[in-house]
Amino acid sequence: MATTTPTGVRGGHAGHGGHDASGGAPMTHRQIMEALAGLLLGMFVAILSSTVVSNALPEIIADLGGGQSAYTWVVTASLLAMTATTPLWGKLADLFSKKLLVQIALIIYVAASVVAGLSTSAGMLIACRVVQGIGVGGLSALAQIVMAAMIAPRERGRYSGYIGAVFAVATVGGPLLGGVITDTSWMGWRWCFYVGVPFAVIALIVLQKTLKLPVVKRDVKVDWTGAFFISAAVSLLLLWVTFAGDKYDWMSWQTGVMLVGSVLLALVFVLVESRASEPIIPLRLFRNRTITLASLASLFVGIAMFAGTVFFSQYFQLARGKSPTMSGVMTIPMIGGLFISSTVSGQIITKTGRWKAWLVSGGFLVTAGLGLLGTIRYDTTYWHIAVYMFVMGLGIGMMMQNLVLATQNQVDPSDLGSASSVVTFFRSLGGAIGVSALGAVMANRVTRYVKEGLADLGPEGAALGHGGTAGGAIPDLDKLPAPFRTVMEAAYGHGVGDVFLYAAPSALVAFLITLFIKEVALKTKAVNETGEPVPAPHPGE
Repeated sequence: MATTTPTGVRGGHAGHGGHDASGGAPMTHRQIMEALAGLLLGMFVAILSSTVVSNALPEIIADLGGGQSAYTWVVTASLLAMTATTPLWGKLADLFSKKLLVQIALIIYVAASVVAGLSTSAGMLIACRVVQGIGVGGLSALAQIVMAAMIAPRERGRYSGYIGAVFAVATVGGPLLGGVITDTSWMGWRWCFYVGVPFAVIALIVLQKTLKLPVVKRDVKVDWTGAFFISAAVSLLLLWVTFAGDKYDWMSWQTGVMLVGSVLLALVFVLVESRASEPIIPLRLFRNRTITLASLASLFVGIAMFAGTVFFSQYFQLARGKSPTMSGVMTIPMIGGLFISSTVSGQIITKTGRWKAWLVSGGFLVTAGLGLLGTIRYDTTYWHIAVYMFVMGLGIGMMMQNLVLATQNQVDPSDLGSASSVVTFFRSLGGAIGVSALGAVMANRVTRYVKEGLADLGPEGAALGHGGTAGGAIPDLDKLPAPFRTVMEAAYGHGVGDVFLYAAPSALVAFLITLFIKEVALKTKAVNETGEPVPAPHPGE
């Protein structure tokens, strides 16, 4: 037997203001914010520890002797582990203590971050990023699940706005902090991995003191076989996407073997899930049209969202010659758009109970933003880029939280964890596929543009061939003479623009899918696992 948290929290703060563990008193707004404090801080740590590295990556990879492939894999490795483990965390949340799982995820992430700071090679760093991704998968899935355990769907939009705000602050603060750390001579990039440790310790303490969720007894049987096969299927698919076009041709026997292998592993997973008593992803969930469409939309918006943000640091540093710090400053418009739209949409959804218009508008704005970003080059006027980033940020903020919200509104309480993690899983899967595929595309495009640029310089330029980009190597612009540096900057500017342009159709597909999602007004009551309604929190308290 194990413990789990009922989906509607009542009396979760025993000893706080006279609420008893079995009573029916709803949690006040203040009590919910106290309970969410540690959770939001834990999310902040995870996001900060991830984004703080983004602007330092060009220097980290150059210092560790890696190339474009290593750069892509440092990002993809974390996404891969996050994708593969998210459904497992969701299922564990339906079976075990959610509070304990959040703490375990946080500890895993922090431990991996410390070891990552000691990396001596790109391979070691990538391995650490895999472990980090396991922790991120837990924090990403559990944050939404714990929130849903305490708050009715109608009120959840309001608190989802807080998650969006934390996401925005950590996303913009991370690159800025990472840039400053990297540019500070007595610290260096390794401190990017250490900086989150104090925040994590505080988060663990706050979680222990404030997150008080009641538990019920339940028989436990984790579907480890299903977890293995879904991890294997996703991993093989991402390996194919990463190596195709680089290690071997897209149309080759290796492609055939890896694709067939991924499909077979996925079919075995479906077979296992259909027979498991406690499946990782209950297949019955997909009988619900909203859940199926929301999952598909998450897949395609994940491709657009992750691919659209990962390559900004390379653009600003390698195409425009900016420092890691300035690279972070220049992405503020995108984060500002995300912050505004996630906060405002959350507040309005809470008042009206309507969410579809935000999803559709978000899909349109992400598509438009990526399409506009596809036109950028190394010498594009910055305010144009700022507007394009702002538009994309607005769209991401409208879609990211609300796809999960729409799903949570459609499921039974006992499936809340699994359903929430399914949407997060598909978003992470899309991101991993997008970063892998578009990273490979960018490496090829940059090499091509460099060769063309050097050829235009005449015999001296043509003699350099690839200009130091063979094998996807990342150049040190400061060591290049003026004409060759301009060629390199132009190549990276055009290459990143192509990446955004290739990501735009994915956002368009997500937008079209949202048109077919049927809107169901958000419930005004949360219910526990026995089906009893739980009143919404008192907003004025």
